[in-house]
Amino acid sequence: MHINNTNLPKKILSWYDNNKRTLPWRISQNPKQKLYYRILSEFMLQQTQVKTVIPYFKNFIKKIPNLKTLSKSKEKKVLKLWEGLGYYTRAKNLHKASKILIEKYNGQIPKSFVELKELPGIGDYTANILLALIYNQPRIALDGNVKRVLSRLFNSNIENVVNSFKTKRNADFAEALMEFGALICRPQDPKCHECKIKKMCKYYISTSKIKLKRKTKIKSKSYDIFCYLKKNKKQIALTKNNDLGFLNQFNLPKIEKASKKNKNWKFLCNYKNSISNKKLNINLYYKFSSKIPSKYNWYSLNKNNEFIPSFTKKIFKQISHLY
Repeated sequence: MHINNTNLPKKILSWYDNNKRTLPWRISQNPKQKLYYRILSEFMLQQTQVKTVIPYFKNFIKKIPNLKTLSKSKEKKVLKLWEGLGYYTRAKNLHKASKILIEKYNGQIPKSFVELKELPGIGDYTANILLALIYNQPRIALDGNVKRVLSRLFNSNIENVVNSFKTKRNADFAEALMEFGALICRPQDPKCHECKIKKMCKYYISTSKIKLKRKTKIKSKSYDIFCYLKKNKKQIALTKNNDLGFLNQFNLPKIEKASKKNKNWKFLCNYKNSISNKKLNINLYYKFSSKIPSKYNWYSLNKNNEFIPSFTKKIFKQISHLY
């Protein structure tokens, strides 16, 4: 669908200039800092809310202040700084991408959409928003907020919009659309009374309003977690040798799909958890033992310098009641 409209960008940008949030990655920096801040924030913001990202972003740039330092950092350090933010593949991809950007592109991002998408962890959305923000290219990054704004504006389901909005402020416009969707054109209870474009919005003036797609409800899955514990040392045995698709290659206790064949283990508790868009029903079992299977290592329940995912930390919290 082609849209030829200069009035819409003017109205959206006028609203944005007066209402945009002060976010740490938007603060004026030199070009190198700006590029680093934008890459880092976009990786962190993938499937994570702004308010959750802010403290992690601030702490990350204190410890790793620029792209070159990131490229030279050990993955262990990057994961430790990411600890608690979830979706840890993002951190690994960010680290890999930083090395490529330094070695192949002299610390810049490629101006080609195709080349940019070849970097680890960068898909259509991230490539579009980075090219808009860094190079002021006329691109619209279709995240949930932008899709909602455009779908309501034209009162139709729009999956792909051929960009023909006319403005010299392409970077600001790309970000303004996202901001407008987050603050005004919200999924529930949109603030139509505050909307600067409601007179051109077909959703607002129509009696037959489009029904936006709702997120599919995620069914929970049940898992049994088995913890080897040392009786007098507050230690738990963890392994990276788990067959489950999520959190593989991270330190975890033994995890299996729920069954009733747990006679040699003591039941501790049941609790709910969620990770990587999965809802989990956890049955936690334990046994005290000085011997553990191969590929397991002992970890302290109290202090760990190594990266421990939040999923595992919640297990630590439950287990600590035994001591």
